[in-house]
Amino acid sequence: MPPAHPFDDDKLREECGIFGVVGVTDAANFVALGLHALQHRGQEAGGIVTYAQDTGFNSARRFGYVRDNFTSQSLMQTLPGSIGIGHVRYSTAGSKGQTAIRDVQPFFGEFSMGGAAIAHNGNITNADALRRELIERGSIFQSSSDSECIIHLMARSMGRSIPDRMEEALRKVEGAFSVVAMTRTKLIGVRDPLGVRPLVLGQIGDGWALASETCALDIIGADFVREIEPGEMVVITEKGVESHHPFRRAKPRFCIFEHVYFSRPDSILGGRSVYETRRQIGVELAREAPVAADLVCPVPDSGTPAAIGYAHESGIPYGMGIIRNQYMGRTFIEPTEQIRNMGVRLKLNVNRALIQGKRVILVDDSVVRGTTSRKIKEMILDAGAAEVHFRIASPPTAWPCFYGVDTPQREKLLAATMSEDEMREHLGVDSLKFISLDGLYRAVGEASGRNAVQPQYCDACFSGEYPVEPADQIEKGFRMKAAE
Repeated sequence: MPPAHPFDDDKLREECGIFGVVGVTDAANFVALGLHALQHRGQEAGGIVTYAQDTGFNSARRFGYVRDNFTSQSLMQTLPGSIGIGHVRYSTAGSKGQTAIRDVQPFFGEFSMGGAAIAHNGNITNADALRRELIERGSIFQSSSDSECIIHLMARSMGRSIPDRMEEALRKVEGAFSVVAMTRTKLIGVRDPLGVRPLVLGQIGDGWALASETCALDIIGADFVREIEPGEMVVITEKGVESHHPFRRAKPRFCIFEHVYFSRPDSILGGRSVYETRRQIGVELAREAPVAADLVCPVPDSGTPAAIGYAHESGIPYGMGIIRNQYMGRTFIEPTEQIRNMGVRLKLNVNRALIQGKRVILVDDSVVRGTTSRKIKEMILDAGAAEVHFRIASPPTAWPCFYGVDTPQREKLLAATMSEDEMREHLGVDSLKFISLDGLYRAVGEASGRNAVQPQYCDACFSGEYPVEPADQIEKGFRMKAAE
């Protein structure tokens, strides 16, 4: 199977997107639409589980895009029922690069009170310890995914209902999790006490939906009701929504990178438009890092809103100096070495007529390894640009994420081994500036910037301050910031 992003390996990627619906006709079709809207959160594989009284629980798991798998009438007819959940995946935990179909969620378990399926967004930071303990006690795992631990913990619970067993299981889990689950009649949504990963509630007619982002509610015509609160569990039937908080309350630490890159720009997070937040990041960046130039150019598509904000605040004209090829899918030819060396040029092309002779400000969302940034710089210079200045809409990414995001080992992160000036020299650009952490916080609505004593978001990838200790990684030798 070809890699999901053959020419875009220099971005942080979310692990997955989750979606569920209850109280509708043909739930599977609604789930497929919701997953299609969440495809940016995972392109490797997808799965859907539904329940119908006549056929029981039904499931389908496939590699690749939702549009290529869950649109055929013959397949969708095998997924009847008015309740269903789904999941799109990009592997972080488990056997990365060698995903087996057994690793594709949702996962299903049969309990004494009936069956249940779960789909999980996030990462369990004590999964290795839980897995060892469960195996020693007789559990037989079917996948390499950390998420399967939840099913086995539920099986060992003595709770009288599926929601009770889920509560007990999740109290033993550390890390970040947003979960959608289903029984024969109930749709369940849960967020971890810190609310690191997103989850929202919507209503469609007499039915209800849960989704990672509001854009997935839009596609099915559902009204956005509210976000599921950190530490909240909702149990939804056709009669309505029951809510309670089974975990000890904690100060929320929502992932700030959702605002920077992960979420779709047409989604709403924390009552704020993601697009407007990204545009405001560009405004803050222009204030913090001005430079004399002729053109502000986004690295599409993730740098576009910030570039618009930068141009507006700086007064420098905005232009599409780089054009993205929208038609390069995952099944593009497995390239020959000569074609593979073209790298990013297969996806991006420079608008020479606009670039030539200009002092260009390139605005991108982040620098991870720096490989793509160097290639883009070379393309801009080859097109005749007089100067190239990089402006980055996030602080330097110097630490890996252990909460459901695919990040390289720390030594492969450019900002972990180089100063800003060393990075500028490595990339070969005339100037390089990142937005400050305080500037990023101001852009997301925290007027006074970051609270150094009690940060308002999870920003561990920038600060190295992890709100939940990554126990499994420490056991493998990872050194926390305080240990350096």
